Amino acid sequence: MEKLEKLYEGKAKQLYATDDPEVLWVEYKNSATAGDGEKKEDFAGKGRLNNLITTLIFDLLKKRGIDSHLVARVGDTSQLVKKVTMFPLEIVLRNTAAGHFCSRLGVKEGIELKEPVLEYFLKNDDLHDPFVNDDDLVALDVCTREDLAEIAPLARRINEALIEIFAKIDVKLVDFKIEMGRTSDGTLLLADEITPDSCRLWDQRDHSGKVEHLDKDLFRRDLGDIIPAYEEIESRLAELAKSEGIEVAE
Repeated sequence: MEKLEKLYEGKAKQLYATDDPEVLWVEYKNSATAGDGEKKEDFAGKGRLNNLITTLIFDLLKKRGIDSHLVARVGDTSQLVKKVTMFPLEIVLRNTAAGHFCSRLGVKEGIELKEPVLEYFLKNDDLHDPFVNDDDLVALDVCTREDLAEIAPLARRINEALIEIFAKIDVKLVDFKIEMGRTSDGTLLLADEITPDSCRLWDQRDHSGKVEHLDKDLFRRDLGDIIPAYEEIESRLAELAKSEGIEVAE
């Protein structure tokens, strides 16, 4: 597969065309950002780790009947993905109160929610990715009622699967954001990435009850180096994948 011209560059990834019009080439970057990009720093090895972690999670989800746009990991920081038309939408699932949810609603961080909360945020940097509801999305022609009738249950299935996956490696899935898109034949797929950049992950291995972050909050809140945390997540996921018969890159 040949990598061709760059199509897009975001905060954490670059997207390239390939010689197959239905396949794109993704390159993960070493940069970490917070506060709408106001805080930014490069971490050696972060791109490689996020590429590995996303590949492992997408493979583990596929084993549980949930397809993604992933075709294959093809290098330390690169993967091939199916071309999809993305919804300009961040889809957020919350299992425990944290982050923006707490500041917006005056809730104490760490409170267990009675049921998972599904939220949507419009991808718009100029507006700081505003919170939107179903009616907003339909009125603005971001998606249709029919789209939402597919997106919402798929998001909840992904949440249930991820809770189970992370519980197996002694990690609490606090919340996460994902993106979805449609292939040329109209199939809805999980897309983009699932990494410690896009999830809040709290270590449960020592059973102390103390919050130990294994995610980008270490960078957001100046709590420490993110690389050892990302390495720990990758290592635990790799062991789980091997135990489930999934081929894992060494």
